[in-house]
Amino acid sequence: MKSKIALFILSLLLIVGYFLLAHEMPLYKGQYVIVIFLVLMDLYLWSALRKAIFSYSFWHKYVITFLFWLPLMMVLFLIIGAAIRPIVDWNDTFRTFWIGFIVVFYTVKVFPFLFLLIADFIRLIKKIPILAKKEKRRSLVTTNESGITRSKFLQYLGYLSGGIVFSTMLAGMFKWVYDFNVVKKHLYYKRLPQAFDGYKIVQISDLHLGTWTSNRPLEEAVKHINKLNPDLILFTGDLVNYATKEAFRFEKTLSEIKARDGIYVTLGNHDYGDYVSWPSPAAKKQNMSQLVALYNRLGWKLLNNKHVKLFHKGSYIALVGVENWGYHARFPKYGDIKKASKGLEPDIFKLLMSHDPTYWDHVIIPEGYDMDLTLSGHTHGFQFGIETKDFKWSPAQYMYKEWAGLYQDKNTHREIYVNRGLGSIGYPGRIGILPEITYIILKSSKEV
Repeated sequence: MKSKIALFILSLLLIVGYFLLAHEMPLYKGQYVIVIFLVLMDLYLWSALRKAIFSYSFWHKYVITFLFWLPLMMVLFLIIGAAIRPIVDWNDTFRTFWIGFIVVFYTVKVFPFLFLLIADFIRLIKKIPILAKKEKRRSLVTTNESGITRSKFLQYLGYLSGGIVFSTMLAGMFKWVYDFNVVKKHLYYKRLPQAFDGYKIVQISDLHLGTWTSNRPLEEAVKHINKLNPDLILFTGDLVNYATKEAFRFEKTLSEIKARDGIYVTLGNHDYGDYVSWPSPAAKKQNMSQLVALYNRLGWKLLNNKHVKLFHKGSYIALVGVENWGYHARFPKYGDIKKASKGLEPDIFKLLMSHDPTYWDHVIIPEGYDMDLTLSGHTHGFQFGIETKDFKWSPAQYMYKEWAGLYQDKNTHREIYVNRGLGSIGYPGRIGILPEITYIILKSSKEV
C-alpha cells in the first residue's frame, strides 16, 4: 500500500513538473522525456537495491534510501524552485553546482543500471526451457565450486564502474574544467593578401559565464589570450547561459582582453534569453539591450548580419558575422549571410563568424557562398571525449558533422574551424575535451 501511495505521489510530481518546466524554461520541455527515463531507471535500480538493504539496521537503511533518492529530489527541487523563483535570479554558483551534481549523480547511476539490466536479461534467457535444462545440468556439476554468480559479478562490476565514473567526473568539475588548452593552427590561403601573411587571430567561444564559480579562472584565461599578442580576437557567441546579468560580475576581467585590431563578436543561441520565461516581452528585449550595452562598454564590436573590412599594411580582408542559425529545430535561425555579405567584392578574402557550425553545412557550402574560413563554436566537443594525436572521438560527432577542430569541404576547399569552447554548461566540467583558446596564424601561400 505504501509503495502504491509513493508511486502515485511521484507520478503527480512528474506531471506537475512538466507543466512547470514548460512554463519557466520552455525550450527544455522537449527534454522532459529524459527526466521520465531517469525516474524509470531509479525505480528499476531501487527494486534491486531495496532487497539488498532490507536486513540493514534502521539508520543504515534510511541513510542509503535518502542518498539513493537524493538526485531525483534535486531534480524536482530545480523544477519547482524555478517556478517559485526564476532560475535567472538564482545565485550562479549555487545553480552551477546544483545542476552539476544532478548530472554527476545520474551519470554514475547509469552504469549499475546497465550492468543490472544485462544480468536480468541473462537470467531471463536462462528461463527459456531448452536453455534452462542445460543450465540445470551445468549447475549440478559446479555445485561444489566456490565463487559468485555471473549476475552478482555484473552487479558488482556496475557498482565499481559507477565509483570510477564518480571520481572522474569530480576531477572534471574541479580540475580539468579550467585546464585551458591553446591550440595553434597555421592556415594557408591563396587569396589572402601578402600583407596579412602571419596575421594572428585568437578565437574564443562559448564562455557561458553563468557557470563560472569565481573570477580567478577567467583571469587566468585572459592572461593566456593576451600572452599570444593577437592582431584580432573573435568571440563566436554564447557569453551567458540564461541572462545578460550573469556577465556583469566579470566585466572588469573581460575588459582586460586586448587585440591590436579589436575584438569582434557574434551571438550564440544562449545570448537571446530564449531558455527562460520572461515576465513580459519588454523584459526579454531589455535583456538583449543590456547585452549590447555591455559589448559597447567593453569595446567589443557586435556583427549582427554585418561585415567590416580589416585593413593592414595597405591591404584588406573582410570579416563577416551572422547571428545564430542552427539546423536543429530548437535553435533560432536569425543568421542572414546574404545580408551580412552584401556589397563585398567576389575576389576578397572572407572570414566568417557563425556560432553554430551547421550553418556552414546547410547554407554556406550548399549555396556557394565564398567564405574562405568560417569560425564556429557551439558544440563544446560535448565536454567529453578522447583526443590523441591520431584519434578523436566524442558523442558530439553523432550530433554534428563538424564538432571540434579544422574541417575542409572537399569540393570547394573552403574550411571551418570549430572551437571546443572556453566555458561549460549543464555539467560544469570537462573530461578529455579541454577548454580551448584557438590561436590562428594566417598564411598567404603554402610553404614548400
